[in-house]
Amino acid sequence: MLVGERMSHPVTSIPPDMPIVDALNLMKRQRIRRTPVVKDGKLVGIVSDKDLLNASPSSTQAMSVWEMSYLLSKIMVKDVMTKKVLTITEDTPIEAAARIMADNKIGGLPVVRGEHVVGIITETDLFKVLLEMMGAREMGVRVTVVIREEPGQLARLTQAIATSGGNFVAFGQFSGGDKAHRLVTFKVDGLDEQLVRQITEPLVERLVDIRVCCD
Repeated sequence: MLVGERMSHPVTSIPPDMPIVDALNLMKRQRIRRTPVVKDGKLVGIVSDKDLLNASPSSTQAMSVWEMSYLLSKIMVKDVMTKKVLTITEDTPIEAAARIMADNKIGGLPVVRGEHVVGIITETDLFKVLLEMMGAREMGVRVTVVIREEPGQLARLTQAIATSGGNFVAFGQFSGGDKAHRLVTFKVDGLDEQLVRQITEPLVERLVDIRVCCD
């Protein structure tokens, strides 16, 4: 799966000389939390709702509401935006985008084609991918197991489920806590919980959890 398949587009962008009050109102109307800042068709920054909300004059003591409003109207997006922007392209693997966001503690990445912004990938987009990967909106028997990190272990498990008539609707692999093991979570339909348990237990190191869910 590539970023271009899951990015939000067309993307709402704003100019650097927009007052922060106007930018915040725009983001509220669009129900977005961050947006690229574009000048003459080129990306020059990115700004989040937190950047805008945290912007304030350097000294607010003894100011009236009118004075505060006036000073806020003079603060532009360019004054609070992040200028050094990490970007990705449409053909970036979705997991690479997630890694960049996690490593840099950021909630979104503009997607560029050349010098032009064509979309944005956010933490919300990644959450949607996780929901699909884990089959969160589909009914089935959800199983979490620990298997040995050895060739053929996973194949034995999936083949046994498939041979018994089970259909995988979700599948994920995760760190097992040490290099010798892997945590596997999957969801299948076409089999009841008891049969899935009987098939699975002899083929894994440990059955962590099994339940019928979710709709």
